[in-house]
Amino acid sequence: MNQTLEFIKFPAQTEPQGLVITLHGWGADANDVASLFPYFKLPNYQFIFPHAPYAYPYNPSGKAWYDLRAENIFAGLSESRQLLIDWLLSLENETGIPLNKTILSGFSQGGAMTLDVGLNLPLAGLVVMSGYLHPSVKSLETRDFPPTLIMHGTQDQVVPLEDALKAKEVTEKLGVKVEYHEFEMGHEISLEMLNIFRNFVVKSMI
Repeated sequence: MNQTLEFIKFPAQTEPQGLVITLHGWGADANDVASLFPYFKLPNYQFIFPHAPYAYPYNPSGKAWYDLRAENIFAGLSESRQLLIDWLLSLENETGIPLNKTILSGFSQGGAMTLDVGLNLPLAGLVVMSGYLHPSVKSLETRDFPPTLIMHGTQDQVVPLEDALKAKEVTEKLGVKVEYHEFEMGHEISLEMLNIFRNFVVKSMI
C-alpha cells in the first residue's frame, strides 16, 4: 500500500476561504469526483480529490479504500483509516488551511470513510453522499463533532436508503448536528445535491 495519498488538486481563484476534500467510491478513482469540480461552484475554495490506496479487484484502473467482497469484507480498513488521518493532518503544512476550515466529503465508500475518519477530527464539516456507517462509529464517545450533511437517493440499489437513515440515527444519538436530505434518484450525485453541498460549505465556514 502507498504510504501517502496521491491526489488531484484545484486551487482557489482567490485567497482560499477553506479547503474541500472529496473521497471517491469503491472501484472509481479521484478522477470520478474531480470531474464534478465545475459544478460545485465554490471558486474561493481549494479542492483536493485523493485516490484511495488499494487496487480495485475487478478493474486495474479502479481504486478502493478497503475490500468490500464478502470473503474479505473490511480488509484494509484500519490501514486506510490511519493513512487518511495522517494525510489530512499533513495538509495544513501544504495548503496553509487548518482543519477547522476544511470540509471532508465522500461518495459511497468514500462517504463511509468520511464518517469514520471525520468524526475523529476537528473539521469544519462532513458531507456524506450515498454513504453508510462503519460499525466502529457506534462506539465513539459523545463530544464536539463536526456538523454533518447526509444526502441519499431513495432509489439507491447499491447502498440502500436504510443505511443513510441508520447513519443519521446513530450519529444524532452521539450528539452530531445532522442535516439530512433525500432525493428521488439512484446511486449517484445530482446537481441538486451539489447545490445543497455548496450551501452547507458556505454555512459551515461562518
